[in-house]
Amino acid sequence: MTPPTTPWPDSAKAKAEELHQLLRIGDRDWHQLKSNRQRRGAELLAAALVQLLRQGDNKDVEELTQQALGWIKGELRDPGCPRH
Repeated sequence: MTPPTTPWPDSAKAKAEELHQLLRIGDRDWHQLKSNRQRRGAELLAAALVQLLRQGDNKDVEELTQQALGWIKGELRDPGCPRH
């Protein structure tokens, strides 16, 4: 029997991608949610999870995770829209 190529269950990638799509802040909600620390952190953590499950670059996973932690801790803030 051949071992699986990844340690993840078959449906893990699809579920992680679905979660990321649910948490992603789209154009319609951007102004309302852009400063919500928990929402921004969750969106970035979900993106990091997707990258990890896709066997993406570990540096990308780490950067997304660090950025998420910055939002969650309140170290990062939305700089505002330059057009306003």
